[in-house]
Amino acid sequence: MGNPRPRPERLANKLRQIRESLELSQTQMLVRLGFEDTMHYGRISQYENDEREPNLNTLLAYARVAGIHLEDIVDDDLDLPSKLPGKVRRRLRRTTPRK
Repeated sequence: MGNPRPRPERLANKLRQIRESLELSQTQMLVRLGFEDTMHYGRISQYENDEREPNLNTLLAYARVAGIHLEDIVDDDLDLPSKLPGKVRRRLRRTTPRK
Protein backbone atom coordinates (compact mmCIF):
# COMPACT_ATOMS: atom_id res chain seq x y z
CA MET A 1 0.00 0.00 0.00
CA GLY A 2 2.59 2.57 -0.96
CA ASN A 3 5.48 3.81 1.08
CA PRO A 4 5.15 4.10 4.86
CA ARG A 5 5.34 7.56 6.37
CA PRO A 6 8.87 8.31 7.60
CA ARG A 7 9.27 8.24 11.39
CA PRO A 8 11.42 10.78 13.19
CA GLU A 9 14.44 8.86 14.47
CA ARG A 10 14.80 10.97 17.63
CA LEU A 11 11.11 11.06 18.57
CA ALA A 12 11.22 8.46 21.35
CA ASN A 13 14.24 10.08 23.00
CA LYS A 14 12.66 13.53 22.80
CA LEU A 15 9.44 12.31 24.43
CA ARG A 16 11.43 10.76 27.28
CA GLN A 17 13.52 13.93 27.58
CA ILE A 18 10.36 16.04 27.88
CA ARG A 19 8.92 13.88 30.65
CA GLU A 20 12.18 13.66 32.58
CA SER A 21 12.88 17.39 32.22
CA LEU A 22 9.46 18.09 33.69
CA GLU A 23 10.29 15.60 36.49
CA LEU A 24 7.14 13.56 35.88
CA SER A 25 6.48 9.86 36.22
CA GLN A 26 4.80 8.14 33.28
CA THR A 27 1.48 8.24 35.14
CA GLN A 28 1.90 11.93 35.92
CA MET A 29 2.75 12.61 32.28
CA LEU A 30 -0.42 10.89 31.17
CA VAL A 31 -2.43 13.18 33.49
CA ARG A 32 -0.62 16.30 32.27
CA LEU A 33 -1.33 15.28 28.68
CA GLY A 34 -5.02 14.97 29.60
CA PHE A 35 -5.34 11.33 28.56
CA GLU A 36 -5.68 9.65 31.95
CA ASP A 37 -9.24 8.49 31.15
CA THR A 38 -8.53 7.25 27.64
CA MET A 39 -5.02 5.82 27.68
CA HIS A 40 -3.03 3.40 29.88
CA TYR A 41 0.20 4.80 31.35
CA GLY A 42 2.08 1.93 29.69
CA ARG A 43 1.53 3.73 26.40
CA ILE A 44 4.00 6.41 27.55
CA SER A 45 6.61 3.68 27.95
CA GLN A 46 5.84 2.38 24.47
CA TYR A 47 6.35 5.85 23.02
CA GLU A 48 9.62 6.35 24.88
CA ASN A 49 10.95 2.93 23.87
CA ASP A 50 10.06 3.49 20.20
CA GLU A 51 7.60 0.59 20.27
CA ARG A 52 4.68 2.75 19.21
CA GLU A 53 4.34 6.13 17.53
CA PRO A 54 1.98 8.70 19.07
CA ASN A 55 -0.75 10.19 16.92
CA LEU A 56 -0.80 13.87 16.01
CA ASN A 57 -3.13 14.86 18.88
CA THR A 58 -0.82 13.18 21.39
CA LEU A 59 2.25 14.92 19.93
CA LEU A 60 0.41 18.24 20.09
CA ALA A 61 -0.42 17.60 23.75
CA TYR A 62 3.27 16.88 24.46
CA ALA A 63 4.25 20.15 22.77
CA ARG A 64 1.71 22.11 24.79
CA VAL A 65 2.74 20.52 28.09
CA ALA A 66 6.41 21.18 27.31
CA GLY A 67 5.75 24.74 26.12
CA ILE A 68 7.48 24.13 22.79
CA HIS A 69 6.56 24.02 19.12
CA LEU A 70 5.42 20.69 17.66
CA GLU A 71 8.22 21.09 15.12
CA ASP A 72 10.78 20.85 17.95
CA ILE A 73 9.52 17.35 18.71
CA VAL A 74 9.16 15.89 15.24
CA ASP A 75 12.08 17.49 13.37
CA ASP A 76 15.21 15.40 13.90
CA ASP A 77 17.37 18.39 12.94
CA LEU A 78 16.11 20.40 15.93
CA ASP A 79 17.08 19.91 19.56
CA LEU A 80 14.67 20.46 22.42
CA PRO A 81 15.26 23.60 24.46
CA SER A 82 17.70 23.09 27.32
CA LYS A 83 15.08 24.20 29.85
CA LEU A 84 11.52 22.91 29.93
CA PRO A 85 8.83 23.99 30.02
CA GLY A 86 9.68 26.37 27.21
CA LYS A 87 8.23 29.79 26.61
CA VAL A 88 5.77 28.98 23.84
CA ARG A 89 2.26 29.73 24.99
CA ARG A 90 -0.87 28.34 23.45
CA ARG A 91 -2.90 30.79 21.42
CA LEU A 92 -6.55 31.19 22.25
CA ARG A 93 -8.96 29.67 19.80
CA ARG A 94 -10.98 31.95 17.60
CA THR A 95 -14.59 31.99 18.83
CA THR A 96 -16.10 33.72 15.81
CA PRO A 97 -15.94 32.22 12.34
CA ARG A 98 -13.67 33.83 9.76
CA LYS A 99 -15.30 35.71 6.91
